[in-house]
Amino acid sequence: MNLIPFNSISEFISGSSANLKQFAFGNVVGNILIFIPLGVYVALFKSNKKVIINLLFICMVSLFVEVILGLLGIGAADINDIILNGLVGWIGIVVYKSLLFVIRDKKKVQTVITVLSAIVGLPVIYFLLFMIKMRF
Repeated sequence: MNLIPFNSISEFISGSSANLKQFAFGNVVGNILIFIPLGVYVALFKSNKKVIINLLFICMVSLFVEVILGLLGIGAADINDIILNGLVGWIGIVVYKSLLFVIRDKKKVQTVITVLSAIVGLPVIYFLLFMIKMRF
């Protein structure tokens, strides 16, 4: 469990081990794949459209996940994950707000997000499930 902000990030950057760098890369990519869509969906489905409220919700979800990881000993709980997940969730909110600004119709934005989820999301999920199966 790491409670010192940016400590493990500096260890990942300065670490010479290929396994450590591969773990750090997988951790960052995994957080991006989970929390950008979460940011988009929170902005899309929550009735309160204020960015700060949605960002706080995303950070609370991330905190909950990290506490569960720490308590159950499933993975490594890290304050940097909460920071990264908040940043990545904010990017998802910005993606939604940008689509809404460009398209200017909430129903069309919902359609675009649905289509993108099917085109991008499903292949990513299938790939990750395949990779998990290949490891075991």
